Amino acid sequence: MLEIILAKEVVAPVLIIAFSILIYGCMSRIVKRLFRVKSKRINEKRQKTFVGLINNIIKYFILIIALLMILEVYGIDTKSLVTSLGVVSLVAGLALQDILKDIIVGFSIILEDQFSVGDVITVNGFTGTVISLGLKTTKIKAYTGEVRMISNRNIIEVTNHSIEEHNMLIDVSISYDADVTQVKAFFDDLCQKLTEELHLKNPMQCLGVEELADSSVNFRIVLPAYYADKFMLARQVRSRIKEECDKANIVIAYPQLVVHNG
Repeated sequence: MLEIILAKEVVAPVLIIAFSILIYGCMSRIVKRLFRVKSKRINEKRQKTFVGLINNIIKYFILIIALLMILEVYGIDTKSLVTSLGVVSLVAGLALQDILKDIIVGFSIILEDQFSVGDVITVNGFTGTVISLGLKTTKIKAYTGEVRMISNRNIIEVTNHSIEEHNMLIDVSISYDADVTQVKAFFDDLCQKLTEELHLKNPMQCLGVEELADSSVNFRIVLPAYYADKFMLARQVRSRIKEECDKANIVIAYPQLVVHNG
């Protein structure tokens, strides 16, 4: 008889846990398939965010049910336990105010589409890519690799860099000996060429002379790009500007010091 009881108390919880894991896996796959069907209506980043959030809810729900079932196996009256939860709900609510705030803010972020997984955002002075948006915390990974976990309730003001393109400003210093009109025409043609070459959504532009510096005439070029791509594109553009200027015999100026003998 003792062996039967022990077997029940050992085997039953194992089976409940295994079954819970199986159910969670099936539900996760169903959620992913549902969002694939609606992929035309919801963009990929929002899909990942919604899927992650719904999977979190499913996980916690299955965890609670499994815990209650395991308690039943050990002879604990879960019905009275659930009933008593109503009595302590007020106390628990006061004790878990911060967690409830995290959950409410998390839902607000999703519903208002403030940001999604994959967006580059700035929160509390920290800039990075959103790698996880959960019920309680949001994880942001910086360009240098640091990961910061921020409680959702602390996300008050957000700057989303991924909604619209940014204007990356590139200044090119040209020698005073160059003809300004010819250089402007050269950069206009180059901007059109690089727009096609880099498959940019909006065209690059040369605004003209930005500054008459001590040793150079500075031309300003505007590169429209999304935040996640703008630094890489700027490096490519600067490299191509140098190559094309060399081909056209346009001298890129550098600081010079003229010394007069007294």
